[in-house]
Amino acid sequence: MITFSVALILLVAGYFLYGKLMERVMKPDANATTPAVAHPDGVDYIAMPGWKLFMIQFLNIAGLGPIFGAIMGAKFGVSAYLWIVLGTIFGGAVHDYVSGMVSLRNNGESLPEITGRYLGNGMKQFSRVFTAIILVLVCAVFVSGPAELLEDLTGWNIYLLMGLVMLYYLLATILPIDKIIGKIYPLFAFCLLFMAFGVLITLYVLMPDLPEITEGLTNTQPDPDTYPIFPMMFISIACGAISGFHATQSPLVARCMTNEKQGRSIFYGAMVAEGIVALIWAAAAIWYFQENGYAENNAAIVVDKVTRDLLGTVGAVIAILGVVAAPISTGDTALRSCRLIIADILHYPQAKIKSRLAIAIPIYAFVIVFLVISVVLPDGFNIIWRYFAWSNQTLAVMTLWAMTVFLYQAGKPYVITLVPAVFMTWVTTSYILFAPEGFGVAYYPSMICGLVAAFALMGLFYYRAVYLDKKTLKK
Repeated sequence: MITFSVALILLVAGYFLYGKLMERVMKPDANATTPAVAHPDGVDYIAMPGWKLFMIQFLNIAGLGPIFGAIMGAKFGVSAYLWIVLGTIFGGAVHDYVSGMVSLRNNGESLPEITGRYLGNGMKQFSRVFTAIILVLVCAVFVSGPAELLEDLTGWNIYLLMGLVMLYYLLATILPIDKIIGKIYPLFAFCLLFMAFGVLITLYVLMPDLPEITEGLTNTQPDPDTYPIFPMMFISIACGAISGFHATQSPLVARCMTNEKQGRSIFYGAMVAEGIVALIWAAAAIWYFQENGYAENNAAIVVDKVTRDLLGTVGAVIAILGVVAAPISTGDTALRSCRLIIADILHYPQAKIKSRLAIAIPIYAFVIVFLVISVVLPDGFNIIWRYFAWSNQTLAVMTLWAMTVFLYQAGKPYVITLVPAVFMTWVTTSYILFAPEGFGVAYYPSMICGLVAAFALMGLFYYRAVYLDKKTLKK
């Protein structure tokens, strides 16, 4: 438990130390007029209190990812602790905070528009399509996932439950953000936090013999050659360390903030909170795998077993509700942000409900297609989840490079995003080449090609952003 405890302390310290450093870099202006104050529309631009926006941001990004991802990542052993801590403090929280603040200062601009602002029109067009597809994938995954959990709890027909979840998603997508999302998220947050901290307290009561970093970073996967720590763990644990999906959600909150000073607690703080949840579940999952073997691949079964053993029947019910609420509270805002992205592309005002429906209904048609795939195809859910995982990290790479250009142009220390941008480029490129759902290239060639791609993009950045800028200034 020593390594776990140190990791937990480091995450909390990271918010106060590195988070404060990031705030100094971004220099939030308490007197700046935010989008919600400048032009409230009663639908998407609505001023809301900071604590509620933190809850919304936390639940937007906390879905199944930091729970299921951490459980799958726990199979890699104590290495999972390191990635959650370092990835959260220096990668995910930086990614979320900088991109969130850039959106806030550009009228709550959606991620593809931000990408285009700093990486050019070609990347903007690609990002528009790529981001929309990811958000539809998120919704499909987060319909079938909670529906399956609810089926186990209630015994109801899964297709009826999917229909009810989809109906909720539609209402959450088209109604003003304060009518549903702003009202029920505190309850959802309670379930999720109760679950995490209930497991945390019980771990300290039981004090299980968890592996320590001094014992080495052994890969405890049943098939370590097929699932090496690098790059597989860095994709498995996405939302608990760094996730491109988060930057698609930040504009929802940026359009409701009343003060730039709220940025660190909302964007950086929510990511640290998610990292803590992931760390707790990684430790609980390691304990479970030690007791029961590493053959279990269904994260939902691990959640059910852990919560029943650690929290008892009543605690397990609340915990499972938290696991159900978490993905639902991500799927609804995924579709809402998809609506806003398309509205931004079309310059289509969203004040009228018929305008919102005109965009939301076609999106739902695509969601249903992916949902059918996840239900009909053998192992369809896991297939969609794996493709979402690497595309999610690819989106993080795009966002980090865009933020690196932003920081350079603003005369700020761009190395804080350059380093994670290079590293995540290496991770995602290597994964796409090596993984079974990718190209299936041999391990070492994949790693070398990934590293070459990472340094090639870094060279392109220095050439385009630094060398050409200096050359222009000399003229």
